[in-house]
Amino acid sequence: MRWIYVWVLSSLVATPLIAADHWPQYRGPHGNGISDSQNVPITWSETENIRWKVPIHDKGWSSPVVWGDQIWLTTARADGKAFYAMCLDLKTGKVIHDKELFTETNPAFCHDFNSYASPTPAIEEGRVYVHFGSHGTLCLDTKTADILWERKDLKCDHYRGPGSSVTLYKDWLFLIFDGFDVQYVVALDKKTGQTVWKKDRGIAYTTTNGDLKKAYATPAILEIKGHAEVICPSAEATQAFDPATGEEIWRVTHGGMNAAARPVFGNGLIYLTSGHNMNLLAVKQGLRGKIDKDGIAWRVIKGVPTRPSLLLLKDLLFMVSDNGIASCLDAKTGKTHWQERISGDFSASPVYANGHIYFADQNGKTYVIAADKTFKQVALNRLPSGCMASPAIVGDNLLLRTKTHLYCIGKP
Repeated sequence: MRWIYVWVLSSLVATPLIAADHWPQYRGPHGNGISDSQNVPITWSETENIRWKVPIHDKGWSSPVVWGDQIWLTTARADGKAFYAMCLDLKTGKVIHDKELFTETNPAFCHDFNSYASPTPAIEEGRVYVHFGSHGTLCLDTKTADILWERKDLKCDHYRGPGSSVTLYKDWLFLIFDGFDVQYVVALDKKTGQTVWKKDRGIAYTTTNGDLKKAYATPAILEIKGHAEVICPSAEATQAFDPATGEEIWRVTHGGMNAAARPVFGNGLIYLTSGHNMNLLAVKQGLRGKIDKDGIAWRVIKGVPTRPSLLLLKDLLFMVSDNGIASCLDAKTGKTHWQERISGDFSASPVYANGHIYFADQNGKTYVIAADKTFKQVALNRLPSGCMASPAIVGDNLLLRTKTHLYCIGKP
């Protein structure tokens, strides 16, 4: 049996956590990193505003997801020979489940910068859907951690490890497999795990080099006048599919590779990035077919991230580049309101609560920036280890998964 030792501040015993909201997927309830919580701390340290701190064994960059009082995340051995799902109690940090899901004797290569457990799960009442890219996708009972169904036949060569997270919508589970060798999108029946549809990308790549065809993006759901689109960025192009049938609705060609950021929506536009050619595009909503330059409202190439996703707050668009350039743009025009270098390297996506944006870097620093068209750094917080996983917000608590621990940050 694996023993996990939990460090808890004494104030936790006397002060219960505020009732939890749901944070059911990568980047929260709406997939955009926005929380309506009003009392999330802006300062913390190892001795301040830490409700509990739990070590997470092995290696995984997946973000925590929350339903009620349960937190779920994934981890895996660094050599890829064992894969796990963990469940913790939100109030105390107590480990409820620590389940070895499966093993592999000869796993595909994963770059040390990545992990075998980088994709974030999705959760709903009674079920959590964990994903390890081509290594496997499983549905677990949240009470017992029993495996309800699993798929290990959806394959691609990630080349440097998996990264695309799960998207849950109505009766479907959407997954992207943009590998070195093959590139496709698949919809599964969430109840049974059976394939509903599978669509090859069909992108006219400008290269035969598979390294330039791979991507790590997570599907995003856009609903327009009662109709839904599953928007799936990839290398060189982004496509939108009908969620029920897989029929392609539109595509836009933008170049690039290793696209990872999840699109966000607002102001009649779709905001997406292209990966490694560092384009940020504002694409007009409601179009069909191949979108040309007239369907792109504006484009920006300076300070654009390849890994962290965007944060849209009405008419302000915030982002941080991989190398620490934070920006605020006018979301309608693309005009830069401010651009500042904040030291550090970034993979985690920013989150927002109560007028503040939280940027967590890979080295232990979290910058708290005012969500305003004028730059103002509100706080700088430090922990011993940094974040590859994006934060989650539940109740008035910030969940930070560092490379070694899961922290619940909240005011005593």
